[in-house]
Amino acid sequence: MKKAFVLISCDIGKEKKIISELKKIDDVKESHGTWGAYDIIAEVASETAEALRETITWRIRKLSSIRSTLTLMTIEGQE
Repeated sequence: MKKAFVLISCDIGKEKKIISELKKIDDVKESHGTWGAYDIIAEVASETAEALRETITWRIRKLSSIRSTLTLMTIEGQE
């Protein structure tokens, strides 16, 4: 299983809408609002790195009101 955490910056006031949309995406395991430089963090897990990339690139990053993302992929074996 491949896993990543996606840090999301969004338009002001759109956090709840985006979190609601993230919950509809199968590979998104959790999503939470955050304080600081980013507005939302999402945990994403897929069977393959390619499927993970597809979910992040074509589903998460295409949501309206998202301004930018930063993806942190986990390292297997360092759990």
